[in-house]
Amino acid sequence: MRGVQVKGVRTGMSLLRSRRGWGIGAVVAAGVSGVLIVQSVSGGGANSAADDSKPVSGPIASEEYAAALKVAADGDSATLAKRDTEPFSLLGVTWSDPSARMAGKVEVRTRGAGTDNWSSWLELGTDSGPGEEGAARAGTEPAWVGASDGVEVRVDGKASAELPKGLRVDMIDPGTGSVSDLEPAGYAVAASTESPDATITPDETDSASPTETDSASAPASASPSESASASPDTSDSPSSAPVTTAPATTSAPASPDASASTGPTAPPSTATRPSITSRAGWGADELLSPEAPDYLTGGIKAVVVHHTAETNDYTCDQSPAMIRAIYTYHVKSNGWKDIGYNFLVDKCGTIFEGRKGGVDKPVFGAHAYGFNSQTTGISVLGNYNLVEPPTAVLTSVARLAAWKLGQYGVDPAGTTTLTAGAAGTSEYNTRTWKTGDQLSFPTIHGHGDGYATECPGSKLHAQLATIRAYAAGPVSGLSLKSVTGANTSGTRTYTKSATTVSWSATTPAALITKYEVLVDGKVAATAAGTATSAKANLGLGTHSVSVRATHISGKTTTTSVATVVAETTPPTFTTAPNLSLRAGTVETAAVPVTLKWKATDSAALKEVRLTAPVAKTYGPTIVSADLAAKSGAATTWSMTAYDQAGNTRAASVAGTPVILQETSATRTGTWTTKSSTSYLGGKSYSSSAKNAALTWTFTGRSAALAVSRASTSGQVNVFVDGVKAATVDLKSATTKYRDAIWTKNWSASAKHTVKIVVVGTSGRPAVTADGLVYLK
Repeated sequence: MRGVQVKGVRTGMSLLRSRRGWGIGAVVAAGVSGVLIVQSVSGGGANSAADDSKPVSGPIASEEYAAALKVAADGDSATLAKRDTEPFSLLGVTWSDPSARMAGKVEVRTRGAGTDNWSSWLELGTDSGPGEEGAARAGTEPAWVGASDGVEVRVDGKASAELPKGLRVDMIDPGTGSVSDLEPAGYAVAASTESPDATITPDETDSASPTETDSASAPASASPSESASASPDTSDSPSSAPVTTAPATTSAPASPDASASTGPTAPPSTATRPSITSRAGWGADELLSPEAPDYLTGGIKAVVVHHTAETNDYTCDQSPAMIRAIYTYHVKSNGWKDIGYNFLVDKCGTIFEGRKGGVDKPVFGAHAYGFNSQTTGISVLGNYNLVEPPTAVLTSVARLAAWKLGQYGVDPAGTTTLTAGAAGTSEYNTRTWKTGDQLSFPTIHGHGDGYATECPGSKLHAQLATIRAYAAGPVSGLSLKSVTGANTSGTRTYTKSATTVSWSATTPAALITKYEVLVDGKVAATAAGTATSAKANLGLGTHSVSVRATHISGKTTTTSVATVVAETTPPTFTTAPNLSLRAGTVETAAVPVTLKWKATDSAALKEVRLTAPVAKTYGPTIVSADLAAKSGAATTWSMTAYDQAGNTRAASVAGTPVILQETSATRTGTWTTKSSTSYLGGKSYSSSAKNAALTWTFTGRSAALAVSRASTSGQVNVFVDGVKAATVDLKSATTKYRDAIWTKNWSASAKHTVKIVVVGTSGRPAVTADGLVYLK
């Protein structure tokens, strides 16, 4: 650690750090007017980088260091030259008069710990307003800058306004790890004959004017309970409502949860309580703020939303350290009795308890000047003038606001009347008011609605309407996406019994208590607010199905109704599958056939599937299909009918196409043999003689005559079982081979004869026969 400089002279006396942290010791040197007493810290302290990646196992002590700014001779500016410091992660500029306003521009820059890298200039917000009654100092908004060990400050005042007295920069190291053997810190006055320029304390900054050669900044004074003489009074103004104060604590405070048993009884809420990280969870050192909490006597009438105006470049595991630093700044730098905000929310949506007193109690905070006695404050870690607030932030703020307002019957989407405890002006509208005025505010509003400050940032302020809608409910954007059992036809869904209902909503899931699947108006299934679907079993019949969402406020929203039919009756083949030969080109491996069927269902037929020897799917109105079968091979054609509910019925038919060559026919008259690979079996019979005939005999249920055709082909008469069945013209504009030109089908297999007789057509008497195909 660097030694303390007194008027530019480095002294060898310094605060000593034990291996466990800062030991109980003292700075005693010529020119030092007091002794700083610090508590023993386990696992961290002032020189530890702010890192809360490890679970907090106890209170964590933080350290504050202060360095006075040098005011220019004309009083219009002040500076602190670049200097080395003890490690810190948060800083702010404060001044000694808690009622004074800073009219100038305050900028800081810092050096990353262990590096030579200096940040860009960062402007600190000066519009946060006065602190609570009895505050020791006023100051800028604190800024989280991450692990740093160097600082530079510049303040540019306005010619029309004098800079506040006692300007100093306060630097906070939030500490890490766990704390043991804590003892109260204090500042003990020691006799000295030297000017106190080296170690800066609250009482010294008014007159301190360090030279630019001063180096290590020194720990600041002890807690405000020891330095402020004013009695604790957190009222907004003399005209504000009185507060109820819990019994004062005269010794070290009890456990962090002790405040839950003091103060008014916590009323129940109409909204569910969100998960909240306690003060112990972020490592609050309760010895830092031993005063008992105060409570609102009239309950909570509104929620004021803030932002901490710090960096957005932090990880959420750093949030506890950031809150400890803000806590230390509010208490040790500003002299408040506790952290000002009632609750804090990080960018990941984690909610943290702020000011002690019990999260379910109406704790009196210090966050909204003039309106503290009627409101609770929620501050979001980050600067929302710069970035859009994540949905996680909007959701958590809404959940918390709904719960707190719900304790007092306040509508999160409504308005309320607040009594101004001080005169003021709104940043977000042109409204001004004086002390005692009755003002209407949304029950969830931004800090800048009730004070001249940009807080909670323009981008977060623009989302307050969304937060109100989230908090008030009901669930918005709820719609039924699908109801699935087996299938949907038109506006109806069909199932055997089980159905899966899916939905969506635009309201974040964290704001939804549950979903319910309603069947005919009665709850059939319940799902968590994070769910997007649920299953239900239905009885036979037609049902109305919908989804109801319950908001954390208890309000409900229900989707439109879907009609679902539960039925278990399978389809019926009113016409069993049957096979027949059809016209077309005959191949040995592909004989043209037609498969016919008809299926019906008592509710709704979906489709009929052919599963063998090939896979095909046909719609509910299709009753036939042209296919092909291999000759000489017995084939089973398997079909399954499906209804919309998933019920099925199977049926099949078997058949074997057989090719009878023309050589197997009985001939009469003159026939000539032709040879070509285009003919079935490589040969065919041709005749131009009138009355020449070919006769085939077979046992089957379907027959087809195969011929060759050309533009000069003639006609034949076809006789079936001795009776003329047709006259067939073989003429074709294009040459065709193996053409099944005529077919005959029977309802059952039997022995039949088919005879063709040459007509002897004038000018084109020739016919060429290529065989007969029948279905066995």
